[in-house]
Order: sequence, then structure tokens, then C-alpha cells
Amino acid sequence: MSEHKRRRIYLMRHGSVTYFDNEGKPYLPEQVPLNELGREQATAAGKVFAQAGLRFDRVIISGLPRTVETATRVLAETGQQIEMERWSDLVELRGGKLSAIPDDMLKEAFVGAFDGLVPEHRQFLGGESVGELMDRVHPCIDRLRNERDWDTVLLVLHGGVNRAILSYALTNQRLFLGNLAQTAGCINAIDVGDDHADWVVRMVNYSPLSELQGESRHTTMEVLLEQYMKARRT
Repeated sequence: MSEHKRRRIYLMRHGSVTYFDNEGKPYLPEQVPLNELGREQATAAGKVFAQAGLRFDRVIISGLPRTVETATRVLAETGQQIEMERWSDLVELRGGKLSAIPDDMLKEAFVGAFDGLVPEHRQFLGGESVGELMDRVHPCIDRLRNERDWDTVLLVLHGGVNRAILSYALTNQRLFLGNLAQTAGCINAIDVGDDHADWVVRMVNYSPLSELQGESRHTTMEVLLEQYMKARRT
């Protein structure tokens, strides 16, 4: 075969964090660091890349602490010293004020944005809509593809953002497939060619610490909803 023309995007979700305390009260999502499991997940992902001898030309993060720490731990394992690029348009879906959401709307507010083929008007936790997310994520991916100074890039981002990117890659359309699971610390692999429609999704939601993902059959947002409900009951 001739030398490959496609370039490779490794797309990670940050490692696990603790969004709510033991009483169900939320921490500021912009500030939460990785928890112990999250640190283990980030290190495990880095070891997978290191064992494969992968070298990144660029590393892009959203800039939130949980992406910074995940990428830092990955690079520590690969032995690369790369200045991380902070693309603020790739931060996670922005939620609204939880206390303003009525009890009967809580379930939809938590899980509705990740339920099948999601309509663009659907809001995340009473805040940003899926359409608004795609408005900022798609141009970032188009910009990255148009930049020719890389062959292999690592993106360390968020569950909702990753779904927007994977949906774009799978359909080449402005669609949001909410039921694409993104386990904390997971790795996805996407190849891109010169033609805008040339996407090849190679791997989705690979979790080095839990390859068969047998620990739970709940989604992240279902777990967070249950945690938050503790505060509503008190």
C-alpha cells in the first residue's frame, strides 16, 4: 500500500472527577480536579499510547483543570514534552442553575441531552443547548483539519463535546447522537482525509482500565442525577 494520506485524531475524555459531595451538593464544574480513579485512568491511557510507541505532534485541551491533568498524565507516560494548546470553545456543555430546575424536569434536564438523536433545542441542565454546542465545536474541528502541521493529534476533552465530534465524524452532518457512551478516561480514534466527507471512525470508547466495561450499565448522567437527588431530598 502507498503511504497513508489520512491523519489520526486520538480523542479522549478526561478522567473521572467528583461533581457532587456526599450530600449531593455540586462542586463548581469549572474547577473540579481528577479524583483518584480519574488519575489512574489518565495514567493507564498514557501507558497504552507509550506501549504502542505513539508520538503526538500536537495536544489540544479545553483548558478546564480536568483536561489539563489528564493530558499531563498521558504525556508523562509517553515521555513527550509538548506545550498543550487550550481551545476554550471545546469546553463541556454549560449547564444552568440546578436549583432553578423543577423536580418534574430534573430527569430530562440531566439525561435528555444524551438521549438518542437529540434535537438541537434540547438544553443541558437548563443551560446551553445541543445546537449551541455544535455551533462552537464543529468550526474547531474544521479548523484543525485545515491545519496541515500535524499527522497525529491528541484531543483531551469532555463527554458532550466528544459526542458532538464523533457524531460529526460518523454522519458528516449537523447531528448529535447522544447515546454514544464516553467513559471517563476513554480513548477514541478518528482518521481524517483531505476531503471534508473523508472520516474513518476506528475506535470508540476504549477504556484501558475496564476494557469490557462491566462495572455499570448506567450512564454518567444517570449516576449524577441520583447523586444530586440526595440534596433535593434533604
